Amino acid sequence: MAVAKLTSRPRKQVSVKDRVSEAEWKVRTDLAAAYHLAAIFGWTDVILTHFSARVPGGDEHFLLNAYGLMFDEVTASNLVKVDHEGNIIEDITGMGVNQAGFVIHGCVHAARPDAQAVLHTHTRAGIAVSAMAEGVLPLSQHSMRIVKDVTYHDYEGIALDMDERERLARNLGPTSRSMVLRNHGLLALGGTVPDAFMHMYFFEQTCRIQVDAMAAGRDRLTLVPESAIERTRAQVNRPRERKDWPALLRMLDRRQADFRS
Repeated sequence: MAVAKLTSRPRKQVSVKDRVSEAEWKVRTDLAAAYHLAAIFGWTDVILTHFSARVPGGDEHFLLNAYGLMFDEVTASNLVKVDHEGNIIEDITGMGVNQAGFVIHGCVHAARPDAQAVLHTHTRAGIAVSAMAEGVLPLSQHSMRIVKDVTYHDYEGIALDMDERERLARNLGPTSRSMVLRNHGLLALGGTVPDAFMHMYFFEQTCRIQVDAMAAGRDRLTLVPESAIERTRAQVNRPRERKDWPALLRMLDRRQADFRS
């Protein structure tokens, strides 16, 4: 008697987009866009820095870039999902994450539930200001968003040791959205990815302007007076419609950036 030959049908692969919630996909798309924008603005350090975002839903997971990808290779699907213990929950690349990235971002997300997104950069201007004893100075309109908010964490080496997290969280404090990692770089927090990205934009511009101004000599600088700092902070923090992020996404679309896949 002939025996029927059984053949198995290949299982259809379910895309990341179809596996996650609509809210998570939105966060993934925004975070991937932030990586592409950072590449355009020159904030990258080859593969060595990292942006993260908390996954909606209460599972205490967050998203990081796969370790080894350039920023313009990051997409909504290839972001790596990790938990606060460093366990990989989802990683279609198999590349894992930068250990220093996990130490820094895991620390901030655990210590600051309000921080839905955290951006860390090693830009030339950011590192230059991080090495200045005076830190961030009130030199520009851009700096008005930063100077009264910024906190500082002293350099301890590459952020690979878990015990540094307690000190980093303590130095960040309960409300700061702007942190200078001394001799290292910048950290910006936000209630959303767009919030964090735009905060980092002003932080980075603050540092670039300060480096340029300092070239003239410290004794030739005009600092913004305290009264004007407080008034400007109130002005820039007033509620208003977000128009900058949609404009940035349109720019990425014009450039045909592959961040939504």
